[in-house]
Amino acid sequence: MSVSFPPALLAGQRVAIVSPARKISAAELAPAIATLESWGLEVVLGESIAGDFHQFAGPDDLRRRDFQRQLDDPSIRAILCARGGYGTARIVDGLDFTAFRAAPKWVAGFSDITVLNSHLLALGHASIHGVMPVLFHQAGGELALETLRRALFGEAFQPIAAAAHPLNRPGTATGALVGGNLSLLQTITGTASQAGFAGRILFLEDLDEYLYHIDRMMLHLHRSGQLTGLAGLVVGHFSDMRDNAIPFGVTAEEIIDRYARMYDFPVGYGFPVGHEADNLALVVGQTVTLTVDGAGGHLEA
Repeated sequence: MSVSFPPALLAGQRVAIVSPARKISAAELAPAIATLESWGLEVVLGESIAGDFHQFAGPDDLRRRDFQRQLDDPSIRAILCARGGYGTARIVDGLDFTAFRAAPKWVAGFSDITVLNSHLLALGHASIHGVMPVLFHQAGGELALETLRRALFGEAFQPIAAAAHPLNRPGTATGALVGGNLSLLQTITGTASQAGFAGRILFLEDLDEYLYHIDRMMLHLHRSGQLTGLAGLVVGHFSDMRDNAIPFGVTAEEIIDRYARMYDFPVGYGFPVGHEADNLALVVGQTVTLTVDGAGGHLEA
């Protein structure tokens, strides 16, 4: 399937910030709004930014309605998801992408927003896996923010490098990027939001999971055939992993290696993608080349 890319943003255009998952306040977003305005953009806050329903940014219908409004509004040229958490999968089936498909726009986020990144790719549209407004100004995140700006404004993809890693498998592969948060990729397996991995370069990251959960999820990807035909694998941050009183015995990277070794695609570990400050933006659906050699891993468009 060919992938459609939205037009690059231009100064003076309007962008919306919405929260399809966990609740957030306008005050928490004030620094990000100022940054977006410094980029020459007009910022619109969606109804969900004031939403409050337990841990969610309003009930499912409010969050769905808010996202739909931004999809349908031709004056909104990008939708930035304020934060992750949990909840996007609860609303995605109720979204109508008819107007979006006629006039695509950028959708950006990561973590729980992996649901939208994958759903859009399944529809044939690119999106951005990158830092979200609530995290725009975390210490050490300056480059992550700049790569998001570059992606939104259509500037050239800057190569991403990762240091040599003992689990790397050398090789070169070219394919469209697919992936995101491992937990969410498992959650959407078998749904309309699942995008095929075959012939593509899969990138993975996760946060705050038990090590046996990582094994269970990788086993699921393997048993469901999703790793078959993969062009290459990029492993990002697996942050704040947990363990049981009786240790699982291996790291998250070693768990991934166990399943990756059942195949022959190149694998690069330690890429700056995920739940840490150096979360560099990736355009889901963009064709890139992964090179893994003695110097480490490299991604370039």
